[in-house]
Amino acid sequence: MDSSPSPVSEGRRWSWGSALVGAASTAAAAAVVLCRPRDPTFELISISLSTFHFRPPAALDIGLTLTVHATNPNVVPVRYGASTVSILYGDAHLGTARLDAGEQPATSCRLLHLPARLDGVELAHHARSIVADSARRHMELDAAVEIAGEAAVFFWSRRFSVRIDSHIVVDPVFLEVVEQENRSEMQLYIT
Repeated sequence: MDSSPSPVSEGRRWSWGSALVGAASTAAAAAVVLCRPRDPTFELISISLSTFHFRPPAALDIGLTLTVHATNPNVVPVRYGASTVSILYGDAHLGTARLDAGEQPATSCRLLHLPARLDGVELAHHARSIVADSARRHMELDAAVEIAGEAAVFFWSRRFSVRIDSHIVVDPVFLEVVEQENRSEMQLYIT
């Protein structure tokens, strides 16, 4: 017969309380790892010309629609406010696109159609380089936007801001996206 003392005889007993604390700690650690906020991603899919009006002597009105693939990789839905995307050509502010306020479900993707307007005066100031880019079928643009929003689950909510900077190479003749590089940086606010 085994003469070693049993755990019960030494005063150590199995406890439901200890088991629950251990399980809760493990679940909390897993939730922190799995639910940590991740930056959303945005990719410009296409550009289409929506309006083109020339009104002499020098008024030029160009409207575009930017189709953007947006991904929310987080396990909670997000709501975001309206934002304006700045479109830059070199150092010049060439135009803007409008992102309406909205929301996106958890771990989802969707296409956003952003109306954009280019400034005819700025286009005229850079006409020589725009024509040269069109001849080469290679135009480099930059875009920047800051989107503020909130992620909420039941009674818990967290405000955030995401800054997205994009460098985009387009074929200005056929309005095709040739190449792009997107960087995003999220900042969480403690409320």
